[in-house]
Amino acid sequence: MGGGFGGLNASRALRRAPVRITLIDQRNHHLFQPLLYQVATAALSPAEIAEPIRGILRSQQNVEMLLGAVVDVNPAGRRIRLDDGEEIVFDYLVLATGATHHYFGRDDWATLAPGLKTVEDALEIRRRFFLAFERAERSPHPEERSALLTFVVVGAGPTGVELAGAMAEIARRSLRRDFRRIDPTTARIVLVEGTDRVLPGYPPELSARAEADLRRLGVEVRTGTMVTELKEGVVRMGEDSIRAATVTWAAGVQASPLGGRTGTETDRAGRLLVEPDLSLPGHPRIYAIGDLSLFLSEEGEPLPALAPVAKQQGEHTARNIVRQLNGEPTEPFTYRDKGSMATIGRGAAVAVLGGRKITGFPAWLAWLFVHIAFLIGFRNRLLVFIQWAWSYLTWQRGARLITGTAAVPARSEDALSADPDPAGREG
Repeated sequence: MGGGFGGLNASRALRRAPVRITLIDQRNHHLFQPLLYQVATAALSPAEIAEPIRGILRSQQNVEMLLGAVVDVNPAGRRIRLDDGEEIVFDYLVLATGATHHYFGRDDWATLAPGLKTVEDALEIRRRFFLAFERAERSPHPEERSALLTFVVVGAGPTGVELAGAMAEIARRSLRRDFRRIDPTTARIVLVEGTDRVLPGYPPELSARAEADLRRLGVEVRTGTMVTELKEGVVRMGEDSIRAATVTWAAGVQASPLGGRTGTETDRAGRLLVEPDLSLPGHPRIYAIGDLSLFLSEEGEPLPALAPVAKQQGEHTARNIVRQLNGEPTEPFTYRDKGSMATIGRGAAVAVLGGRKITGFPAWLAWLFVHIAFLIGFRNRLLVFIQWAWSYLTWQRGARLITGTAAVPARSEDALSADPDPAGREG
């Protein structure tokens, strides 16, 4: 269940096993999520970071792909039910349905501040971002133009940092000569983080370097700040508030709700607590991997929600299934940490590779080549390399298309022109 990194790698690792595999996903494509923010910021097009699942598995005869959403899991009866009512019986089940946005109990904020998990999310963020400049170009009111040119990114993990940095580069470089009535370089990019530093999962010195790079790009970084209310055109943070027509959510994720339907214990984020071999307690033939599972490292910390974790868990689960088929005991999973990295902007990134901390241009080059290598398909690798080379040489973004409706859902004349803080404590 799930055609992301975990499910796809589990399926491919079983290509020579004496099994019949049914891969179920509600979308027909495998998405390279680490580069999804580049679709949202017009550096890449969706087709350059996604590949049809059927095409990937075309030559693997023991697998079939079904397009559909799983709505229920019956572990005792070894059945799953799809959204159209069809039931499928399984001998072994791999749950790899990933994660979704987490608004910490304020799901009503989803329409005001879209997250970034799907192609549709990326296109919506791209639409709102570029449409804000177009609206500002037509607005005769200085206060409204200011609100339209203010962009708030909530959450300073890798996604938030990469989004904020890319938005700043677009405003300062890519768009600076494209408008006649407004100056895009005056756009205000605000990055809000509830903890005391950006990239809280990274070593403190790398967080400090990332924040310095963001400020160099013109990003306004607010750490130790919680968003307490979102309204149309207004972001409130305690007693402070910001008029902003465009808000993007990168503050947290929660596991797919499907995990809660298995009857297995979950943590606060909805992740399934798994055994050392990644199986569910009491169900040795059902595995949970990737963002859906809670697996603790040797230090007692949950493994990060990274593509390498899901890929390694998918391959390990496939090996354990083969061992079970052969009557052998399963083996515990051990994560081989290959490092983590985040890019801030052109020539700026931070990385931890092999225990070494790398910053600046070397980290940025490593980020480029690692992400190209992880892409599926030679065509995608070539196209992404060409797009990045062109963007580096020209500062331009090749996918600056505003698609869908020309209306901004989170915009209203009253919200953008009214005083968001009657007490005069505007942030």
